Amino acid sequence: MSENWERQVVEKTLLAAVVEQRRTRRWNIFFRLTWLVVIALVLWPLFASMSGDSTEALPGAGTRTAVLQLSGTIDGNNDTANRMIDGLKAAYKDSGTRGIIIRANSPGGSPVLSGMVYDEIMRQKKLHPKIPLYVVVEDVCASGCYYIAAAADKIFVDKASIVGSIGVLSDGFGFTGLMDKLGVERRLAHAGRDKGMGDPFSPETPEQRAIRQGLLDAIHTQFITAVKRGRGARLKGDELFTGRVWIGEQAIPLGLVDGYGSVNSVARDVIHAEDTVDMTPKDGLSDRIAKRFGVGVSAGLRDLIEARWL
Repeated sequence: MSENWERQVVEKTLLAAVVEQRRTRRWNIFFRLTWLVVIALVLWPLFASMSGDSTEALPGAGTRTAVLQLSGTIDGNNDTANRMIDGLKAAYKDSGTRGIIIRANSPGGSPVLSGMVYDEIMRQKKLHPKIPLYVVVEDVCASGCYYIAAAADKIFVDKASIVGSIGVLSDGFGFTGLMDKLGVERRLAHAGRDKGMGDPFSPETPEQRAIRQGLLDAIHTQFITAVKRGRGARLKGDELFTGRVWIGEQAIPLGLVDGYGSVNSVARDVIHAEDTVDMTPKDGLSDRIAKRFGVGVSAGLRDLIEARWL
């Protein structure tokens, strides 16, 4: 009887200690989150007013070359279109800009976002006809990247740069045969005959295949039209729009690009403004703090949830 009583007391004591530790951890997390919110609310107006970015106009008329970075996949995650459009506006607005270079190193991406940047370049060129815009290709400028580059006054490459890929791609997988072998039945309900089109677990009908091909052909035609509009009579050959790529040395005689050059050589020898300034928009201080704050809050909430279930 005595041993059982002592054991029960020890168990209750240990259980109470564990409960108290959990309660203390929850309150610590709560107070940390509260302080983060308070600090953010107090400092946000100050940081917002101080957080200029790299797109502010610089003094001096026509004295330098503005450089914009077009790198990585052209998609929403990289915010490619907005960054490029904001950078173009800032570069043309800056009184010190004598010419603009887009440093291209991208395999392409969204045709929609590429088209948006292409249209903005065309619009800005009409508004500022005295400010030339060139593209300098480093490793690769293919597909959507070349879509954008076609709007430039000239395109410069290295002899081994990869350019072209004037085509449109749509890919996916079909698992219907595997499902049949495994005895798995797909139960997909939809309203609208083609609403389930593209589902990898349902067979693709000839009609659906034709619809998808029609969409690809229409986008390809838009791509070709944009390239012809930008490059004009410089284009030569019948194989330019098949989706293949060329190295810079091959692309020059085809009219896909205009010559060899780097950012420094084009700024120095073509634009005649050797000093360059990177005007690619960067996250402002307030944006960086907001991202860090969001990460901190997420981590705190995760810890709070974990503490609850311990």
